[in-house]
Amino acid sequence: MPGFDPSWLELREGADATARAAELLDPLSAALPPDGPLVIWDLGCGTGSQGRWLSGRLRGPQHWILHDGDPRLLDRARASEYVTADGTPATVETRAGDIGALRASDLAGASLVTASALLDVLTAAEVEAIAAAAACPALLTLSVVGRVRLSPSEPLDAEFAAAFDAHQRRDGLLGPGAVAAATRAFGRRGASVQARPSPWRLGPGQAALTAEWLRGWVAAAVEQQPDLAPFAEDYLGRRLTECAAGRLTAEVHHVDLLVLPGSAS
Repeated sequence: MPGFDPSWLELREGADATARAAELLDPLSAALPPDGPLVIWDLGCGTGSQGRWLSGRLRGPQHWILHDGDPRLLDRARASEYVTADGTPATVETRAGDIGALRASDLAGASLVTASALLDVLTAAEVEAIAAAAACPALLTLSVVGRVRLSPSEPLDAEFAAAFDAHQRRDGLLGPGAVAAATRAFGRRGASVQARPSPWRLGPGQAALTAEWLRGWVAAAVEQQPDLAPFAEDYLGRRLTECAAGRLTAEVHHVDLLVLPGSAS
């Protein structure tokens, strides 16, 4: 997995919370054990935003195992407070490690596996490893699907979007193909998979996030397709000016997946 800047993860946390498909929570809750502590693994936990969002929407008691390959992010995630829907604090531990190395023995006793903005930065082998290891429900949110809509539109939008999508697939990463790959991987193991849209809808109230997203989006596109470089500075400048003036909106589409094992579906 690539490393992530903690400031970027913090900037996007509010938009992520708004976008997640809350309608998956009822079927998730119904599939969880009705009593006893919930043991929840948060894969690629980053700074802990998924835990902060989800812990308060599930019953207690809860024990969270925060898993990430970046010790800096684990330190930040550990410092957060996770409070259940019952109002009681959850207990937390952190584990550093490679997601692709997870085995069923690691996740033995887990009530739920969850992750946010993770699948699209994994390889097919890593998604297969998660599907093989997780015998419990899984809530996998905010996977990009390769659809971006900017308003007002420009002819260059489609070229930058295509180059960005190709960049997401570099070095064997799944990128926009992650949702389909995960659905197949879990389905082959007898699980049912429910998919729901979870788009970012960014307007004037999210100008700082939109601007930072634009910078990263354009930079990745140019890295993937250098012949866009002569157009990138002017294009980005126009878009940032529109953003600062409150004239730009962006829809960045994602999908959330709820995976229920065969016996829970």
